[in-house]
Amino acid sequence: MKAALRQALQHRGAKPVLWLLCFSPFVWLVWGAATDALGANPAEYLIRATGDWTLRLLCITLAVTPLRVMLGLPELAKLRRMVGLFTYFYVVLHLLCYSWLDMGFEWGDIAHDIAKRPFILVGFSAFVLLTPLALTSFNRAIRWLGAKRWQWLHRLVYGVAVLAVLHFFWMRAGKSNFAEVFVYASVLSVLLLFRLRGVVGSRVLR
Repeated sequence: MKAALRQALQHRGAKPVLWLLCFSPFVWLVWGAATDALGANPAEYLIRATGDWTLRLLCITLAVTPLRVMLGLPELAKLRRMVGLFTYFYVVLHLLCYSWLDMGFEWGDIAHDIAKRPFILVGFSAFVLLTPLALTSFNRAIRWLGAKRWQWLHRLVYGVAVLAVLHFFWMRAGKSNFAEVFVYASVLSVLLLFRLRGVVGSRVLR
């Protein structure tokens, strides 16, 4: 089984397949909007769907390293960058849908909304923190920053994940619907504990 997974991950078609999988939710949303298949409130559907896909891909991005270590599949590391960039793609779409469909690109109102509503502020903060990670996800940025500084910068992704789950929690609090929030929070907690164990373990070995 492990050999088959390794062979599949090493295949030159692995990245194109992953690209198609990550891009397919966007295709579905565009098709749904064009055919009026997004329900009674398509604007709300688009805002929430792009936010949901941001969270899902963020969790997958954070899960790559634990899976790579536990399964002994170093090939997984080659796919992490693409998933991370798609995470940023969907958060940009999420912000765009909110700014356009909910706020009509009224920048003054958007700024007031961010300052007034904590869950919007937290979500926007997550987007701001994620932006430098997307911009420095390329090899040239690693060489420019240096490996150690690059690694420290990209640890911000865990803060982004906490803010994203908090944003989702506050958004669902109005309807007292926390089932999905619990799932994302649980996944994030496991991933953070894995990361913390790795950091503590490396310090002990020193």
